[in-house]
Amino acid sequence: MNGINFNHLKRRNFIKKATLSSFATLIGSEIVFGSKMFEGYQPIALQDPDPFKMFSKNKEMIVLNDKPWNIEAQAHLLDDKITPNSAMFIRNNGLIPENIDVRNWTLTIDGESVNKEKTYTLNELKSKFKEYSYQLTLECGGNGRSEFNPPAKGNQWTVGAVHCAKWTGIRLRDVLDDVGIKKDAVYIGYHSSDVHLSRDPYKEPISRGAPISKSLQEETLLAFKMNGKDIPLVHGYPLRLVAGGWPASVSGKWVNRISIRNKIHDGTKMTGTAYRIPCEPVAPGDKVKDEDMCIIESMPVKSLITFPKSGATINEGKSLNIRGHAWAGELVVSKMEYSIDFGATWNECQIELPVNRLAWQHFSTSINFPKKGYYEIWARATDSQGTAQPMILPGWNPKGYLNNACHRIAIKVK
Repeated sequence: MNGINFNHLKRRNFIKKATLSSFATLIGSEIVFGSKMFEGYQPIALQDPDPFKMFSKNKEMIVLNDKPWNIEAQAHLLDDKITPNSAMFIRNNGLIPENIDVRNWTLTIDGESVNKEKTYTLNELKSKFKEYSYQLTLECGGNGRSEFNPPAKGNQWTVGAVHCAKWTGIRLRDVLDDVGIKKDAVYIGYHSSDVHLSRDPYKEPISRGAPISKSLQEETLLAFKMNGKDIPLVHGYPLRLVAGGWPASVSGKWVNRISIRNKIHDGTKMTGTAYRIPCEPVAPGDKVKDEDMCIIESMPVKSLITFPKSGATINEGKSLNIRGHAWAGELVVSKMEYSIDFGATWNECQIELPVNRLAWQHFSTSINFPKKGYYEIWARATDSQGTAQPMILPGWNPKGYLNNACHRIAIKVK
Protein backbone atom coordinates (compact mmCIF):
# COMPACT_ATOMS: atom_id res chain seq x y z
CA MET A 1 0.00 0.00 0.00
CA ASN A 2 2.97 2.30 0.54
CA GLY A 3 3.29 5.22 -1.87
CA ILE A 4 -0.22 4.95 -3.35
CA ASN A 5 -2.44 7.98 -2.85
CA PHE A 6 -5.94 6.49 -3.05
CA ASN A 7 -7.60 9.84 -2.46
CA HIS A 8 -5.74 11.17 -5.50
CA LEU A 9 -6.92 8.24 -7.60
CA LYS A 10 -10.51 8.81 -6.50
CA ARG A 11 -10.30 12.34 -7.74
CA ARG A 12 -9.01 11.24 -11.15
CA ASN A 13 -11.44 11.02 -14.05
CA PHE A 14 -11.90 7.50 -15.29
CA ILE A 15 -11.23 6.64 -18.90
CA LYS A 16 -13.92 7.50 -21.44
CA LYS A 17 -15.88 4.66 -23.01
CA ALA A 18 -14.86 5.73 -26.52
CA THR A 19 -11.17 5.63 -25.62
CA LEU A 20 -11.62 2.27 -23.89
CA SER A 21 -13.26 0.92 -27.02
CA SER A 22 -10.32 2.14 -29.14
CA PHE A 23 -7.84 0.47 -26.77
CA ALA A 24 -9.79 -2.79 -26.98
CA THR A 25 -9.76 -2.60 -30.78
CA LEU A 26 -5.99 -2.09 -30.86
CA ILE A 27 -5.35 -4.88 -28.37
CA GLY A 28 -7.81 -7.22 -30.10
CA SER A 29 -9.66 -8.22 -26.96
CA GLU A 30 -12.07 -6.85 -24.37
CA ILE A 31 -10.36 -5.09 -21.47
CA VAL A 32 -12.34 -6.80 -18.72
CA PHE A 33 -11.86 -4.20 -15.97
CA GLY A 34 -11.31 -1.34 -18.38
CA SER A 35 -13.92 0.82 -16.67
CA LYS A 36 -11.61 0.96 -13.65
CA MET A 37 -8.73 2.55 -15.59
CA PHE A 38 -8.20 6.22 -14.88
CA GLU A 39 -7.77 8.87 -17.56
CA GLY A 40 -4.31 9.05 -19.07
CA TYR A 41 -3.44 5.44 -18.27
CA GLN A 42 -2.21 3.30 -21.16
CA PRO A 43 -2.48 -0.50 -20.97
CA ILE A 44 0.86 -2.35 -20.85
CA ALA A 45 -0.04 -4.12 -24.09
CA LEU A 46 0.13 -0.76 -25.86
CA GLN A 47 3.22 0.56 -24.11
CA ASP A 48 5.53 -1.76 -26.04
CA PRO A 49 3.18 -2.85 -28.80
CA ASP A 50 3.54 -5.68 -31.28
CA PRO A 51 2.49 -3.91 -34.50
CA PHE A 52 1.96 -7.15 -36.39
CA LYS A 53 -0.57 -8.36 -33.83
CA MET A 54 -2.01 -4.94 -33.14
CA PHE A 55 -2.71 -4.19 -36.82
CA SER A 56 -3.21 -7.82 -37.98
CA LYS A 57 -0.19 -7.61 -40.29
CA ASN A 58 2.05 -10.31 -41.71
CA LYS A 59 5.20 -10.64 -39.58
CA GLU A 60 7.34 -10.21 -42.69
CA MET A 61 6.15 -6.61 -42.99
CA ILE A 62 8.86 -4.04 -42.29
CA VAL A 63 8.41 -1.35 -39.62
CA LEU A 64 9.98 1.93 -40.73
CA ASN A 65 8.68 4.12 -37.93
CA ASP A 66 6.47 3.81 -34.86
CA LYS A 67 5.93 7.52 -34.12
CA PRO A 68 3.87 7.68 -36.24
CA TRP A 69 3.34 4.14 -37.50
CA ASN A 70 4.75 3.50 -40.97
CA ILE A 71 4.99 -0.12 -42.12
CA GLU A 72 5.62 -1.55 -45.59
CA ALA A 73 5.11 -4.88 -47.31
CA GLN A 74 7.67 -6.89 -49.22
CA ALA A 75 6.97 -7.65 -52.88
CA HIS A 76 6.10 -11.32 -52.37
CA LEU A 77 3.50 -10.43 -49.73
CA LEU A 78 1.53 -8.51 -52.38
CA ASP A 79 0.86 -11.55 -54.59
CA ASP A 80 -2.93 -11.52 -54.08
CA LYS A 81 -4.99 -9.88 -56.80
CA ILE A 82 -6.98 -8.08 -54.08
CA THR A 83 -4.63 -6.96 -51.31
CA PRO A 84 -5.64 -8.35 -47.89
CA ASN A 85 -5.31 -6.23 -44.77
CA SER A 86 -2.37 -8.39 -43.64
CA ALA A 87 -0.21 -7.03 -46.49
CA MET A 88 -1.41 -3.43 -46.71
CA PHE A 89 1.19 -0.78 -45.98
CA ILE A 90 0.54 1.75 -43.21
CA ARG A 91 1.42 5.41 -43.73
CA ASN A 92 0.42 7.67 -40.86
CA ASN A 93 1.34 11.28 -40.19
CA GLY A 94 -0.09 11.55 -36.70
CA LEU A 95 -1.48 9.42 -33.90
CA ILE A 96 -4.34 7.00 -34.51
CA PRO A 97 -7.62 8.41 -33.09
CA GLU A 98 -8.46 7.14 -29.63
CA ASN A 99 -11.96 8.53 -29.18
CA ILE A 100 -13.97 7.15 -32.09
CA ASP A 101 -17.70 7.00 -31.36
CA VAL A 102 -19.15 5.57 -34.54
CA ARG A 103 -22.75 6.13 -33.44
CA ASN A 104 -22.15 9.87 -33.27
CA TRP A 105 -19.67 10.14 -36.16
CA THR A 106 -20.46 13.00 -38.55
CA LEU A 107 -19.13 14.38 -41.81
CA THR A 108 -19.37 18.13 -42.37
CA ILE A 109 -19.12 19.71 -45.82
CA ASP A 110 -18.09 23.37 -45.62
CA GLY A 111 -15.77 25.92 -47.23
CA GLU A 112 -15.86 29.10 -49.30
CA SER A 113 -17.40 27.37 -52.32
CA VAL A 114 -20.23 25.38 -50.78
CA ASN A 115 -23.78 26.70 -51.10
CA LYS A 116 -24.66 25.86 -47.52
CA GLU A 117 -22.67 24.02 -44.87
CA LYS A 118 -24.18 20.63 -44.12
CA THR A 119 -23.47 17.83 -41.65
CA TYR A 120 -24.35 14.16 -42.15
CA THR A 121 -24.31 11.29 -39.69
CA LEU A 122 -22.67 8.07 -40.82
CA ASN A 123 -26.09 6.39 -40.98
CA GLU A 124 -27.43 9.21 -43.15
CA LEU A 125 -24.56 8.79 -45.59
CA LYS A 126 -25.15 5.05 -45.81
CA SER A 127 -28.92 5.28 -46.20
CA LYS A 128 -29.26 8.37 -48.40
CA PHE A 129 -26.69 7.63 -51.11
CA LYS A 130 -26.16 4.67 -53.42
CA GLU A 131 -23.35 2.28 -52.53
CA TYR A 132 -20.50 1.50 -54.93
CA SER A 133 -17.50 -0.85 -54.81
CA TYR A 134 -14.21 -0.44 -56.68
CA GLN A 135 -10.78 -2.00 -56.48
CA LEU A 136 -8.42 0.98 -56.29
CA THR A 137 -4.63 1.26 -56.37
CA LEU A 138 -3.12 3.39 -53.62
CA GLU A 139 0.62 4.02 -53.59
CA CYS A 140 2.61 6.26 -51.29
CA GLY A 141 4.23 9.10 -53.22
CA GLY A 142 7.52 8.19 -51.53
CA ASN A 143 7.47 4.49 -52.45
CA GLY A 144 11.03 3.66 -53.57
CA ARG A 145 12.59 6.62 -51.72
CA SER A 146 15.40 4.44 -50.34
CA GLU A 147 17.08 4.32 -53.78
CA PHE A 148 17.60 8.07 -54.16
CA ASN A 149 21.11 9.48 -53.99
CA PRO A 150 21.76 11.95 -52.47
CA PRO A 151 19.37 10.42 -49.92
CA ALA A 152 16.00 12.08 -49.44
CA LYS A 153 14.59 12.64 -45.97
CA GLY A 154 11.55 10.66 -44.89
CA ASN A 155 10.56 7.03 -44.47
CA GLN A 156 12.93 4.91 -46.53
CA TRP A 157 10.31 2.94 -48.44
CA THR A 158 11.59 0.22 -50.76
CA VAL A 159 8.87 -1.26 -53.02
CA GLY A 160 6.07 -2.23 -50.62
CA ALA A 161 4.14 1.02 -50.07
CA VAL A 162 1.38 0.08 -52.53
CA HIS A 163 -1.82 -1.93 -52.36
CA CYS A 164 -5.03 -2.51 -54.26
CA ALA A 165 -7.93 -3.42 -51.99
CA LYS A 166 -11.66 -3.39 -52.75
CA TRP A 167 -13.33 -0.32 -51.26
CA THR A 168 -17.05 0.11 -50.68
CA GLY A 169 -18.81 3.37 -49.97
CA ILE A 170 -20.59 6.28 -51.57
CA ARG A 171 -19.37 8.56 -54.32
CA LEU A 172 -18.07 11.91 -53.10
CA ARG A 173 -19.69 13.52 -56.12
CA ASP A 174 -23.15 12.46 -54.92
CA VAL A 175 -22.58 14.14 -51.56
CA LEU A 176 -21.27 17.29 -53.24
CA ASP A 177 -24.29 17.33 -55.55
CA ASP A 178 -26.56 17.08 -52.51
CA VAL A 179 -24.85 19.96 -50.73
CA GLY A 180 -24.37 22.09 -53.84
CA ILE A 181 -21.04 23.64 -54.76
CA LYS A 182 -20.41 27.03 -56.32
CA LYS A 183 -19.00 27.62 -59.79
CA ASP A 184 -15.75 28.96 -58.34
CA ALA A 185 -14.94 25.66 -56.60
CA VAL A 186 -11.49 24.41 -57.63
CA TYR A 187 -10.32 22.07 -54.84
CA ILE A 188 -11.39 20.03 -51.85
CA GLY A 189 -9.48 19.69 -48.60
CA TYR A 190 -10.08 16.93 -46.08
CA HIS A 191 -9.89 17.14 -42.31
CA SER A 192 -9.64 14.15 -40.00
CA SER A 193 -9.74 13.02 -36.38
CA ASP A 194 -6.14 11.79 -36.11
CA VAL A 195 -4.00 13.60 -33.56
CA HIS A 196 -0.82 15.62 -34.15
CA LEU A 197 2.32 14.00 -32.72
CA SER A 198 2.59 16.91 -30.29
CA ARG A 199 -1.02 16.26 -29.21
CA ASP A 200 -1.70 19.93 -29.86
CA PRO A 201 -5.44 19.97 -30.72
CA TYR A 202 -4.98 23.02 -32.93
CA LYS A 203 -2.52 21.28 -35.27
CA GLU A 204 -3.53 18.89 -38.03
CA PRO A 205 -1.09 16.06 -38.84
CA ILE A 206 -2.16 16.20 -42.49
CA SER A 207 -4.89 17.95 -44.47
CA ARG A 208 -4.50 17.39 -48.18
CA GLY A 209 -6.99 17.32 -51.03
CA ALA A 210 -7.62 17.13 -54.75
CA PRO A 211 -8.96 19.25 -57.60
CA ILE A 212 -12.72 19.25 -58.09
CA SER A 213 -12.28 17.25 -61.31
CA LYS A 214 -10.69 14.37 -59.35
CA SER A 215 -13.24 14.70 -56.57
CA LEU A 216 -16.10 14.26 -59.03
CA GLN A 217 -14.76 11.09 -60.63
CA GLU A 218 -16.96 7.99 -60.49
CA GLU A 219 -14.37 6.08 -58.44
CA THR A 220 -13.61 8.71 -55.79
CA LEU A 221 -15.33 7.31 -52.71
CA LEU A 222 -16.18 8.08 -49.14
CA ALA A 223 -15.56 4.49 -48.06
CA PHE A 224 -16.73 2.63 -44.98
CA LYS A 225 -15.78 -0.93 -46.00
CA MET A 226 -12.57 -2.55 -47.19
CA ASN A 227 -12.65 -6.00 -48.78
CA GLY A 228 -16.24 -6.41 -47.64
CA LYS A 229 -15.66 -5.63 -43.96
CA ASP A 230 -15.47 -2.51 -41.80
CA ILE A 231 -12.26 -0.61 -42.60
CA PRO A 232 -9.58 -1.52 -40.01
CA LEU A 233 -8.94 1.30 -37.55
CA VAL A 234 -5.39 1.93 -38.78
CA HIS A 235 -6.68 2.31 -42.35
CA GLY A 236 -9.31 4.93 -41.59
CA TYR A 237 -12.32 3.46 -39.75
CA PRO A 238 -15.10 4.49 -39.79
CA LEU A 239 -14.91 6.75 -42.87
CA ARG A 240 -12.16 7.28 -45.39
CA LEU A 241 -11.68 9.19 -48.62
CA VAL A 242 -10.32 6.95 -51.39
CA ALA A 243 -9.01 8.48 -54.62
CA GLY A 244 -7.22 5.78 -56.62
CA GLY A 245 -4.30 6.42 -58.96
CA TRP A 246 -3.03 9.49 -57.08
CA PRO A 247 -0.61 9.59 -54.12
CA ALA A 248 -2.22 7.72 -51.23
CA SER A 249 -1.93 10.89 -49.12
CA VAL A 250 -4.89 12.25 -51.11
CA SER A 251 -7.02 9.44 -49.62
CA GLY A 252 -7.51 10.86 -46.13
CA LYS A 253 -8.28 8.53 -43.23
CA TRP A 254 -10.78 9.13 -40.39
CA VAL A 255 -12.42 11.92 -42.40
CA ASN A 256 -14.92 14.09 -40.52
CA ARG A 257 -14.89 17.27 -42.60
CA ILE A 258 -14.37 18.21 -46.24
CA SER A 259 -13.91 21.84 -47.24
CA ILE A 260 -14.81 23.04 -50.74
CA ARG A 261 -12.19 25.60 -51.65
CA ASN A 262 -12.09 28.42 -54.22
CA LYS A 263 -8.31 27.97 -54.41
CA ILE A 264 -5.81 25.13 -54.17
CA HIS A 265 -6.16 23.74 -50.67
CA ASP A 266 -3.43 25.05 -48.36
CA GLY A 267 -3.73 22.58 -45.50
CA THR A 268 -0.90 20.75 -43.76
CA LYS A 269 1.37 18.93 -46.26
CA MET A 270 -0.12 20.77 -49.24
CA THR A 271 2.57 23.46 -49.38
CA GLY A 272 6.36 23.72 -49.63
CA THR A 273 8.02 20.50 -50.76
CA ALA A 274 5.36 18.13 -49.38
CA TYR A 275 4.10 15.78 -52.11
CA ARG A 276 5.62 18.06 -54.74
CA ILE A 277 8.38 17.58 -57.29
CA PRO A 278 10.38 20.14 -59.28
CA CYS A 279 8.35 21.42 -62.22
CA GLU A 280 11.51 21.12 -64.33
CA PRO A 281 14.35 18.55 -63.96
CA VAL A 282 17.10 19.46 -61.48
CA ALA A 283 20.56 18.11 -60.72
CA PRO A 284 20.87 15.69 -57.77
CA GLY A 285 21.21 17.63 -54.53
CA ASP A 286 19.95 20.94 -55.91
CA LYS A 287 17.80 23.14 -53.71
CA VAL A 288 14.48 24.05 -55.30
CA LYS A 289 12.34 27.06 -54.46
CA ASP A 290 8.81 26.33 -53.25
CA GLU A 291 7.32 28.22 -56.19
CA ASP A 292 9.21 25.91 -58.57
CA MET A 293 7.61 22.78 -57.13
CA CYS A 294 4.49 21.16 -58.65
CA ILE A 295 1.87 19.08 -56.82
CA ILE A 296 1.94 15.35 -57.60
CA GLU A 297 -1.27 14.19 -59.22
CA SER A 298 -1.54 10.98 -61.29
CA MET A 299 1.12 8.44 -60.28
CA PRO A 300 3.58 7.16 -62.93
CA VAL A 301 3.55 3.76 -64.62
CA LYS A 302 5.04 1.03 -62.44
CA SER A 303 5.12 -2.74 -61.88
CA LEU A 304 6.03 -5.29 -59.24
CA ILE A 305 7.06 -8.94 -59.48
CA THR A 306 5.23 -10.72 -56.64
CA PHE A 307 6.17 -14.34 -57.46
CA PRO A 308 8.64 -15.83 -56.93
CA LYS A 309 10.35 -14.20 -53.99
CA SER A 310 13.70 -12.63 -54.82
CA GLY A 311 16.53 -15.10 -54.18
CA ALA A 312 14.65 -18.17 -55.41
CA THR A 313 16.62 -21.12 -56.79
CA ILE A 314 15.47 -23.44 -59.59
CA ASN A 315 16.98 -26.48 -61.28
CA GLU A 316 18.64 -26.24 -64.66
CA GLY A 317 16.32 -27.05 -67.55
CA LYS A 318 13.18 -26.00 -65.64
CA SER A 319 11.07 -23.04 -66.70
CA LEU A 320 10.07 -20.42 -64.14
CA ASN A 321 6.58 -18.95 -63.95
CA ILE A 322 6.52 -15.36 -62.74
CA ARG A 323 3.61 -13.04 -61.99
CA GLY A 324 2.91 -9.62 -60.57
CA HIS A 325 0.95 -6.39 -60.91
CA ALA A 326 1.28 -3.20 -62.95
CA TRP A 327 -0.46 0.17 -62.69
CA ALA A 328 -0.26 3.61 -64.27
CA GLY A 329 -2.13 6.19 -62.21
CA GLU A 330 -5.07 7.51 -64.23
CA LEU A 331 -3.93 5.53 -67.29
CA VAL A 332 -3.96 1.86 -68.32
CA VAL A 333 -0.90 -0.37 -68.71
CA SER A 334 -0.79 -1.33 -72.39
CA LYS A 335 2.34 -3.52 -72.42
CA MET A 336 4.32 -5.57 -69.92
CA GLU A 337 7.82 -6.91 -70.52
CA TYR A 338 10.62 -8.76 -68.74
CA SER A 339 14.38 -8.99 -69.23
CA ILE A 340 16.92 -11.51 -67.93
CA ASP A 341 19.99 -9.81 -69.47
CA PHE A 342 19.98 -6.52 -67.53
CA GLY A 343 17.74 -4.75 -70.03
CA ALA A 344 19.68 -5.62 -73.20
CA THR A 345 16.61 -7.41 -74.64
CA TRP A 346 12.96 -7.53 -73.60
CA ASN A 347 10.18 -10.11 -73.97
CA GLU A 348 6.47 -9.49 -73.57
CA CYS A 349 4.33 -10.88 -70.73
CA GLN A 350 0.63 -11.55 -70.71
CA ILE A 351 -1.24 -8.74 -69.00
CA GLU A 352 -4.89 -8.60 -67.96
CA LEU A 353 -7.21 -5.64 -68.25
CA PRO A 354 -8.08 -3.93 -64.94
CA VAL A 355 -11.27 -5.11 -63.19
CA ASN A 356 -12.28 -1.45 -63.11
CA ARG A 357 -10.60 1.89 -63.82
CA LEU A 358 -7.77 2.71 -61.39
CA ALA A 359 -7.25 -0.94 -60.34
CA TRP A 360 -3.88 -2.55 -60.91
CA GLN A 361 -3.43 -5.15 -63.65
CA HIS A 362 -1.98 -8.63 -63.34
CA PHE A 363 0.81 -9.99 -65.54
CA SER A 364 2.39 -13.42 -65.92
CA THR A 365 4.79 -15.34 -68.12
CA SER A 366 7.06 -18.40 -68.22
CA ILE A 367 10.84 -17.93 -68.47
CA ASN A 368 13.54 -20.34 -69.68
CA PHE A 369 17.17 -19.76 -68.74
CA PRO A 370 20.05 -20.71 -71.09
CA LYS A 371 22.44 -22.18 -68.50
CA LYS A 372 23.29 -22.46 -64.81
CA GLY A 373 24.17 -19.29 -62.92
CA TYR A 374 22.91 -16.05 -61.41
CA TYR A 375 20.18 -14.02 -63.14
CA GLU A 376 18.10 -10.96 -62.49
CA ILE A 377 14.55 -10.66 -63.79
CA TRP A 378 13.61 -7.09 -64.56
CA ALA A 379 9.98 -6.02 -65.11
CA ARG A 380 8.95 -3.04 -67.26
CA ALA A 381 5.45 -1.66 -67.81
CA THR A 382 4.38 0.78 -70.55
CA ASP A 383 1.28 2.96 -70.17
CA SER A 384 -1.42 3.77 -72.72
CA GLN A 385 0.42 6.94 -73.75
CA GLY A 386 3.59 4.99 -74.60
CA THR A 387 5.61 5.95 -71.52
CA ALA A 388 7.68 3.05 -70.15
CA GLN A 389 9.31 2.60 -66.77
CA PRO A 390 12.94 3.71 -66.66
CA MET A 391 15.41 0.87 -66.12
CA ILE A 392 17.13 2.72 -63.29
CA LEU A 393 16.27 5.53 -60.90
CA PRO A 394 14.38 8.37 -62.63
CA GLY A 395 15.11 12.07 -62.10
CA TRP A 396 16.18 13.06 -58.59
CA ASN A 397 13.92 15.28 -56.47
CA PRO A 398 14.37 16.72 -52.96
CA LYS A 399 11.78 14.51 -51.21
CA GLY A 400 12.45 11.25 -53.06
CA TYR A 401 9.05 10.93 -54.73
CA LEU A 402 7.88 8.92 -57.76
CA ASN A 403 10.61 6.32 -58.08
CA ASN A 404 9.16 4.06 -60.78
CA ALA A 405 12.36 2.28 -61.84
CA CYS A 406 12.03 -1.33 -63.03
CA HIS A 407 11.49 -3.83 -60.24
CA ARG A 408 14.15 -6.55 -60.14
CA ILE A 409 14.43 -9.94 -58.47
CA ALA A 410 17.41 -12.32 -58.17
CA ILE A 411 17.25 -15.94 -59.37
CA LYS A 412 19.82 -18.75 -59.25
CA VAL A 413 19.75 -21.69 -61.65
CA LYS A 414 21.63 -24.71 -60.28
